[in-house]
Amino acid sequence: MLNRLRVFRERGWTPIAAADYAAAWQRFGGSVATHPEVVERLAGLAGIPVRYLGWFDGDELRAAVPTWGRNLALSKDVLKRQGKKALFDLGNAEIILPIAEGAHIELRHQVRYLSELNREQVRGAREQPEQLAMNRAPADFSKKFRYNQRREQRLLEEAGGVLQPMSELSPEEQARIYADLFQRRWEFEVPGKARLAEVFGLMREFMRGSLVRLDGEPVAIQILYRVESPKWISVEYINGGVAPENREFSPGSVLSFVNTQEAWAEAEALGKPLRYSFGRADREYKDRWCHRVPVFQV
Repeated sequence: MLNRLRVFRERGWTPIAAADYAAAWQRFGGSVATHPEVVERLAGLAGIPVRYLGWFDGDELRAAVPTWGRNLALSKDVLKRQGKKALFDLGNAEIILPIAEGAHIELRHQVRYLSELNREQVRGAREQPEQLAMNRAPADFSKKFRYNQRREQRLLEEAGGVLQPMSELSPEEQARIYADLFQRRWEFEVPGKARLAEVFGLMREFMRGSLVRLDGEPVAIQILYRVESPKWISVEYINGGVAPENREFSPGSVLSFVNTQEAWAEAEALGKPLRYSFGRADREYKDRWCHRVPVFQV
């Protein structure tokens, strides 16, 4: 029975090698959650094999997907079913599948938060109730907003605040600081705490951004993952933590301003659009920084 279901689900698709999937991603583009190295490393951490499938037009590969059974690889649902909930956290990441321009595919694997970039390429994709919060370009903010952000940064620095690149910290330091500030902000333990340093080690080359120190102590941190596609750059803001007692200096807001400004400056230098996602559009503060975009499900 299970084999018959798989035959139906994979109708029109052909098993391909991991290297073929990686080549498709590098050619057609994708997002953090579909990047070949991210998929391989986190699936390896979970101990769940990935089945890669390709959609061909004759001999030409036109689309590719990494799968875990009836779901896309790295699915939260699969982790939960296998007793590995919160093993790693990618938030509600935008899913951009590597699909050639002009290609139209039948996708029968379950996926949510499918990008608007794939909307016309995936037959039957339907808009879901939730939306994603996508960071606005610097020019889309008012002069007053930008002035206030620069003022907050100046006041923080005058009080002894210092920005430190995440790359200067070891995965163990990143995990320790993030776990502490997350719990202080949200008043519950960070998901996947036990394996956090291991996850950050696997994701190290994709991590971006800075943290804020005040009088030498960490007071704000954000977990950002960044990948570059042929035609765009994708950044996922997974989550963050802030020391509540330092809120008068708005270190979290300063960090959002600095991290997003740096990402936009890099994208502009590379001449590529930036898709900087704050995840699901479910909190008021995200509306200050982002515009809402539709996403789709299969």
